[in-house]
Amino acid sequence: MSRSAVLLLASALLLTACGGGSAADTAKPHGAGYPRTIANCGHQVTLKSPPRHVVSLNQGTTEILLSLGLADRMAGTATWTDPVMKGLEKAGASVPRLADDNPSFEKVLDAEPDFVTASFVSTLGKGGVATREQFEKLGVPTYVSPSDCAAGKDNDSGGDGSRGEPLTLDAVYGEIRDLARAFGVDARGEQLIARLKERVRQATHGLDASGVSLMYWFANSQSPYLAGCCGAPGAITRAVGARNVFSDTHDEWPQINWETVADRDPDVIVLGDLTRKQQTAETAAAKIRFLETNPATRNLTAVKKKRFVLLSGQAMNPSIRTVEGIEQVAEALRGFGLDGRAK
Repeated sequence: MSRSAVLLLASALLLTACGGGSAADTAKPHGAGYPRTIANCGHQVTLKSPPRHVVSLNQGTTEILLSLGLADRMAGTATWTDPVMKGLEKAGASVPRLADDNPSFEKVLDAEPDFVTASFVSTLGKGGVATREQFEKLGVPTYVSPSDCAAGKDNDSGGDGSRGEPLTLDAVYGEIRDLARAFGVDARGEQLIARLKERVRQATHGLDASGVSLMYWFANSQSPYLAGCCGAPGAITRAVGARNVFSDTHDEWPQINWETVADRDPDVIVLGDLTRKQQTAETAAAKIRFLETNPATRNLTAVKKKRFVLLSGQAMNPSIRTVEGIEQVAEALRGFGLDGRAK
Protein backbone atom coordinates (compact mmCIF):
# COMPACT_ATOMS: atom_id res chain seq x y z
CA MET A 1 0.00 0.00 0.00
CA SER A 2 1.33 3.47 -0.88
CA ARG A 3 2.15 6.04 1.79
CA SER A 4 -0.71 8.29 0.57
CA ALA A 5 -3.15 5.42 0.79
CA VAL A 6 -1.99 4.64 4.32
CA LEU A 7 -2.52 8.24 5.37
CA LEU A 8 -5.97 8.37 3.77
CA LEU A 9 -6.95 5.19 5.59
CA ALA A 10 -5.56 6.55 8.87
CA SER A 11 -7.48 9.76 8.30
CA ALA A 12 -10.74 7.88 7.88
CA LEU A 13 -10.11 5.83 11.01
CA LEU A 14 -9.23 8.92 13.03
CA LEU A 15 -12.29 10.85 11.94
CA THR A 16 -14.45 7.91 12.99
CA ALA A 17 -12.66 7.71 16.34
CA CYS A 18 -13.39 11.39 16.91
CA GLY A 19 -17.13 11.00 16.40
CA GLY A 20 -17.25 12.24 12.81
CA GLY A 21 -18.81 9.06 11.42
CA SER A 22 -22.53 9.97 11.25
CA ALA A 23 -25.04 12.76 11.78
CA ALA A 24 -26.27 10.96 14.89
CA ASP A 25 -22.75 10.97 16.32
CA THR A 26 -22.30 14.71 15.83
CA ALA A 27 -25.78 15.67 16.94
CA LYS A 28 -25.36 14.92 20.62
CA PRO A 29 -22.60 14.60 23.25
CA HIS A 30 -21.07 11.19 23.92
CA GLY A 31 -20.96 11.63 27.71
CA ALA A 32 -22.15 13.83 30.52
CA GLY A 33 -20.79 17.34 30.21
CA TYR A 34 -19.59 16.94 26.63
CA PRO A 35 -18.69 18.43 24.27
CA ARG A 36 -16.02 20.34 26.26
CA THR A 37 -13.88 23.16 24.90
CA ILE A 38 -10.53 24.14 26.41
CA ALA A 39 -8.63 27.30 25.49
CA ASN A 40 -5.01 26.24 24.91
CA CYS A 41 -2.08 28.21 23.51
CA GLY A 42 -4.22 30.15 21.06
CA HIS A 43 -6.30 27.12 20.04
CA GLN A 44 -9.82 26.12 21.00
CA VAL A 45 -9.68 22.38 21.76
CA THR A 46 -13.10 20.74 21.52
CA LEU A 47 -13.66 17.18 22.73
CA LYS A 48 -16.94 15.48 21.89
CA SER A 49 -16.36 12.74 24.45
CA PRO A 50 -13.66 11.65 26.92
CA PRO A 51 -10.58 10.56 24.89
CA ARG A 52 -9.90 6.82 24.82
CA HIS A 53 -6.80 6.65 22.60
CA VAL A 54 -4.57 9.56 23.59
CA VAL A 55 -0.98 9.76 22.36
CA SER A 56 1.31 11.85 24.57
CA LEU A 57 4.43 13.04 22.76
CA ASN A 58 6.55 14.13 25.75
CA GLN A 59 7.39 12.58 29.11
CA GLY A 60 6.08 15.54 31.12
CA THR A 61 2.51 15.39 29.88
CA THR A 62 2.63 11.57 29.90
CA GLU A 63 3.40 11.56 33.63
CA ILE A 64 0.48 13.89 34.31
CA LEU A 65 -1.87 11.52 32.48
CA LEU A 66 -0.46 8.54 34.38
CA SER A 67 -0.81 10.43 37.68
CA LEU A 68 -4.46 11.03 36.84
CA GLY A 69 -5.00 7.27 36.49
CA LEU A 70 -5.46 7.38 32.71
CA ALA A 71 -3.02 4.69 31.55
CA ASP A 72 -5.87 2.59 30.18
CA ARG A 73 -6.80 5.43 27.83
CA MET A 74 -3.29 5.88 26.40
CA ALA A 75 -2.41 4.54 22.95
CA GLY A 76 1.22 5.65 23.04
CA THR A 77 3.95 7.87 24.44
CA ALA A 78 7.30 9.23 23.22
CA THR A 79 10.33 11.47 23.91
CA TRP A 80 11.80 10.45 27.27
CA THR A 81 14.83 11.81 29.14
CA ASP A 82 14.45 9.75 32.35
CA PRO A 83 12.89 6.63 33.83
CA VAL A 84 9.22 7.03 34.63
CA MET A 85 8.39 8.82 37.88
CA LYS A 86 8.52 6.70 41.03
CA GLY A 87 5.15 5.12 41.76
CA LEU A 88 4.09 5.14 38.10
CA GLU A 89 6.26 2.24 36.91
CA LYS A 90 3.42 -0.29 36.49
CA ALA A 91 1.09 2.18 34.80
CA GLY A 92 3.88 3.45 32.54
CA ALA A 93 4.85 -0.06 31.46
CA SER A 94 1.33 -0.61 30.10
CA VAL A 95 1.61 2.29 27.62
CA PRO A 96 3.28 1.56 24.26
CA ARG A 97 6.53 3.52 23.70
CA LEU A 98 6.30 4.83 20.12
CA ALA A 99 9.83 6.24 20.23
CA ASP A 100 12.43 7.36 22.76
CA ASP A 101 12.59 10.68 20.89
CA ASN A 102 10.16 12.28 18.44
CA PRO A 103 8.20 9.62 16.51
CA SER A 104 7.23 10.13 12.89
CA PHE A 105 3.82 11.55 12.04
CA GLU A 106 2.91 8.21 10.44
CA LYS A 107 3.91 6.30 13.60
CA VAL A 108 1.55 8.44 15.65
CA LEU A 109 -1.26 7.95 13.14
CA ASP A 110 -0.75 4.19 13.31
CA ALA A 111 -1.76 4.37 17.00
CA GLU A 112 -5.16 5.78 15.90
CA PRO A 113 -5.25 8.62 18.46
CA ASP A 114 -8.38 10.55 19.28
CA PHE A 115 -6.34 13.17 21.20
CA VAL A 116 -2.65 14.18 21.01
CA THR A 117 -0.79 16.00 23.79
CA ALA A 118 2.72 17.45 24.07
CA SER A 119 4.82 19.39 26.57
CA PHE A 120 6.44 21.70 24.03
CA VAL A 121 5.37 23.90 21.14
CA SER A 122 8.40 22.57 19.25
CA THR A 123 6.99 19.01 19.44
CA LEU A 124 3.65 20.00 17.93
CA GLY A 125 5.00 22.52 15.44
CA LYS A 126 7.27 22.96 12.44
CA GLY A 127 10.28 20.69 12.77
CA GLY A 128 8.54 18.53 15.36
CA VAL A 129 6.31 15.48 14.97
CA ALA A 130 3.72 17.48 13.04
CA THR A 131 1.85 20.75 13.40
CA ARG A 132 -1.33 20.99 15.37
CA GLU A 133 -3.11 21.91 12.15
CA GLN A 134 -2.02 18.64 10.51
CA PHE A 135 -3.63 16.62 13.28
CA GLU A 136 -6.69 18.82 13.46
CA LYS A 137 -7.30 18.45 9.70
CA LEU A 138 -7.68 14.73 10.45
CA GLY A 139 -10.19 15.47 13.20
CA VAL A 140 -7.71 14.86 16.02
CA PRO A 141 -7.73 17.55 18.75
CA THR A 142 -4.35 18.50 20.22
CA TYR A 143 -3.08 20.05 23.45
CA VAL A 144 0.25 21.68 24.42
CA SER A 145 1.40 22.31 27.99
CA PRO A 146 0.50 25.91 28.87
CA SER A 147 3.88 26.26 30.58
CA ASP A 148 5.43 26.43 27.10
CA CYS A 149 3.15 29.20 25.86
CA ALA A 150 2.64 31.09 29.12
CA ALA A 151 2.64 34.87 29.14
CA GLY A 152 6.13 36.09 28.38
CA LYS A 153 7.36 32.89 26.67
CA ASP A 154 8.88 33.53 23.24
CA ASN A 155 9.45 30.28 21.37
CA ASP A 156 10.73 32.07 18.26
CA SER A 157 13.76 33.68 19.91
CA GLY A 158 16.05 30.74 19.12
CA GLY A 159 17.21 27.69 21.06
CA ASP A 160 14.70 26.66 23.70
CA GLY A 161 13.05 30.07 23.67
CA SER A 162 13.12 32.81 26.27
CA ARG A 163 10.85 34.12 29.00
CA GLY A 164 10.09 37.73 29.80
CA GLU A 165 8.16 36.67 32.90
CA PRO A 166 9.05 33.98 35.45
CA LEU A 167 7.26 30.65 35.13
CA THR A 168 5.21 29.66 38.17
CA LEU A 169 3.85 26.29 39.21
CA ASP A 170 0.39 27.66 38.45
CA ALA A 171 1.09 26.82 34.79
CA VAL A 172 1.74 23.18 35.75
CA TYR A 173 -1.37 23.11 37.92
CA GLY A 174 -3.30 24.59 34.99
CA GLU A 175 -2.16 21.75 32.73
CA ILE A 176 -3.30 19.17 35.28
CA ARG A 177 -6.67 20.90 35.55
CA ASP A 178 -7.06 21.09 31.74
CA LEU A 179 -6.21 17.43 31.15
CA ALA A 180 -8.42 16.26 34.00
CA ARG A 181 -11.28 18.26 32.49
CA ALA A 182 -10.58 16.88 29.00
CA PHE A 183 -10.95 13.32 30.29
CA GLY A 184 -13.87 14.04 32.63
CA VAL A 185 -11.89 13.33 35.81
CA ASP A 186 -11.97 16.84 37.25
CA ALA A 187 -11.93 15.71 40.88
CA ARG A 188 -8.79 13.66 40.34
CA GLY A 189 -7.10 16.76 38.96
CA GLU A 190 -7.95 18.88 41.99
CA GLN A 191 -6.76 16.11 44.33
CA LEU A 192 -3.43 15.85 42.48
CA ILE A 193 -2.93 19.63 42.59
CA ALA A 194 -3.67 19.68 46.33
CA ARG A 195 -1.08 16.93 46.95
CA LEU A 196 1.58 18.75 44.94
CA LYS A 197 0.96 22.05 46.76
CA GLU A 198 1.25 20.31 50.11
CA ARG A 199 4.54 18.72 49.07
CA VAL A 200 5.94 22.15 48.17
CA ARG A 201 4.76 23.55 51.50
CA GLN A 202 6.39 20.76 53.48
CA ALA A 203 9.64 20.86 51.50
CA THR A 204 10.19 24.60 51.97
CA HIS A 205 8.82 25.07 55.48
CA GLY A 206 11.35 26.93 57.60
CA LEU A 207 13.94 27.00 54.82
CA ASP A 208 16.00 30.18 54.40
CA ALA A 209 18.53 29.88 51.56
CA SER A 210 18.90 33.60 50.99
CA GLY A 211 22.46 34.39 49.99
CA VAL A 212 22.98 30.92 48.46
CA SER A 213 23.74 30.86 44.73
CA LEU A 214 22.75 27.96 42.47
CA MET A 215 23.62 26.91 38.93
CA TYR A 216 21.64 24.39 36.88
CA TRP A 217 23.41 22.31 34.21
CA PHE A 218 21.15 20.26 31.94
CA ALA A 219 23.55 18.77 29.37
CA ASN A 220 26.55 19.19 27.03
CA SER A 221 30.09 19.63 28.32
CA GLN A 222 31.61 21.57 25.40
CA SER A 223 28.95 24.27 25.32
CA PRO A 224 26.79 23.62 28.39
CA TYR A 225 23.07 24.28 28.57
CA LEU A 226 22.61 26.21 31.82
CA ALA A 227 19.31 27.50 33.20
CA GLY A 228 18.34 31.11 32.74
CA CYS A 229 16.20 33.05 35.15
CA CYS A 230 12.70 32.11 34.43
CA GLY A 231 11.95 28.49 33.57
CA ALA A 232 11.41 25.50 35.86
CA PRO A 233 14.79 25.96 37.62
CA GLY A 234 13.73 29.52 38.38
CA ALA A 235 10.58 28.20 40.04
CA ILE A 236 12.69 25.81 42.13
CA THR A 237 15.13 28.58 43.08
CA ARG A 238 12.38 30.96 44.16
CA ALA A 239 10.65 28.23 46.16
CA VAL A 240 13.78 27.60 48.26
CA GLY A 241 14.65 31.30 48.51
CA ALA A 242 18.03 31.06 46.79
CA ARG A 243 19.55 32.87 43.78
CA ASN A 244 20.36 31.57 40.29
CA VAL A 245 23.81 32.80 39.21
CA PHE A 246 22.37 33.33 35.71
CA SER A 247 19.22 35.12 36.82
CA ASP A 248 20.20 37.95 34.45
CA THR A 249 19.67 35.63 31.46
CA HIS A 250 16.13 35.27 30.09
CA ASP A 251 16.88 32.48 27.61
CA GLU A 252 15.36 29.21 28.81
CA TRP A 253 18.57 27.17 28.42
CA PRO A 254 21.39 29.42 27.17
CA GLN A 255 24.73 27.89 26.22
CA ILE A 256 27.35 29.62 28.39
CA ASN A 257 31.11 29.09 28.43
CA TRP A 258 32.91 27.67 31.44
CA GLU A 259 35.01 30.80 31.97
CA THR A 260 31.81 32.73 32.66
CA VAL A 261 30.71 30.00 35.07
CA ALA A 262 34.03 30.34 36.90
CA ASP A 263 33.44 34.09 37.25
CA ARG A 264 30.00 33.47 38.81
CA ASP A 265 31.32 30.67 41.11
CA PRO A 266 28.05 29.12 42.36
CA ASP A 267 27.73 27.76 45.89
CA VAL A 268 25.76 24.73 44.66
CA ILE A 269 25.50 23.07 41.23
CA VAL A 270 22.28 21.28 40.27
CA LEU A 271 22.97 18.56 37.70
CA GLY A 272 20.59 16.94 35.24
CA ASP A 273 20.95 13.16 35.61
CA LEU A 274 19.65 12.05 32.21
CA THR A 275 19.38 8.57 30.71
CA ARG A 276 19.06 9.70 27.09
CA LYS A 277 22.16 9.77 24.82
CA GLN A 278 21.78 12.91 22.71
CA GLN A 279 24.42 15.25 24.18
CA THR A 280 27.79 14.92 25.88
CA ALA A 281 27.78 14.54 29.68
CA GLU A 282 24.17 13.40 29.97
CA THR A 283 24.48 11.57 33.30
CA ALA A 284 25.28 13.32 36.56
CA ALA A 285 28.34 11.07 36.99
CA ALA A 286 29.74 12.27 33.66
CA LYS A 287 29.08 15.88 34.62
CA ILE A 288 30.86 15.51 37.96
CA ARG A 289 33.89 13.89 36.29
CA PHE A 290 34.08 16.83 33.89
CA LEU A 291 33.71 19.46 36.62
CA GLU A 292 36.40 17.87 38.77
CA THR A 293 38.96 17.57 35.95
CA ASN A 294 38.36 20.61 33.75
CA PRO A 295 40.83 23.43 34.56
CA ALA A 296 38.11 26.08 34.31
CA THR A 297 35.77 24.34 36.79
CA ARG A 298 37.79 22.18 39.20
CA ASN A 299 38.38 25.10 41.59
CA LEU A 300 34.75 26.23 41.76
CA THR A 301 33.42 26.48 45.32
CA ALA A 302 30.66 23.95 44.62
CA VAL A 303 33.11 21.50 43.05
CA LYS A 304 35.72 21.70 45.82
CA LYS A 305 33.03 21.27 48.48
CA LYS A 306 31.20 18.62 46.41
CA ARG A 307 27.93 20.50 46.62
CA PHE A 308 26.12 18.69 43.83
CA VAL A 309 22.36 18.09 43.60
CA LEU A 310 21.19 15.43 41.15
CA LEU A 311 17.83 15.96 39.45
CA SER A 312 15.98 14.16 36.68
CA GLY A 313 15.70 16.03 33.42
CA GLN A 314 11.95 16.22 33.92
CA ALA A 315 12.41 18.04 37.24
CA MET A 316 14.32 20.70 35.30
CA ASN A 317 11.50 21.05 32.76
CA PRO A 318 8.10 22.52 33.67
CA SER A 319 6.26 19.42 34.87
CA ILE A 320 4.89 17.75 37.97
CA ARG A 321 8.50 16.61 38.52
CA THR A 322 9.44 20.25 39.21
CA VAL A 323 7.87 19.70 42.64
CA GLU A 324 10.25 16.77 43.05
CA GLY A 325 13.04 19.20 42.14
CA ILE A 326 11.99 21.60 44.89
CA GLU A 327 12.00 18.75 47.41
CA GLN A 328 15.43 17.51 46.38
CA VAL A 329 17.10 20.93 46.23
CA ALA A 330 15.60 21.90 49.60
CA GLU A 331 16.79 18.63 51.18
CA ALA A 332 20.29 19.09 49.73
CA LEU A 333 20.58 22.68 50.97
CA ARG A 334 19.72 21.49 54.47
CA GLY A 335 22.30 18.71 54.14
CA PHE A 336 24.95 21.24 53.05
CA GLY A 337 24.09 23.46 56.03
CA LEU A 338 22.82 26.19 53.68
CA ASP A 339 19.32 26.38 55.10
CA GLY A 340 19.58 29.51 57.22
CA ARG A 341 21.94 28.17 59.84
CA ALA A 342 25.50 29.47 60.13
CA LYS A 343 27.21 28.91 56.79
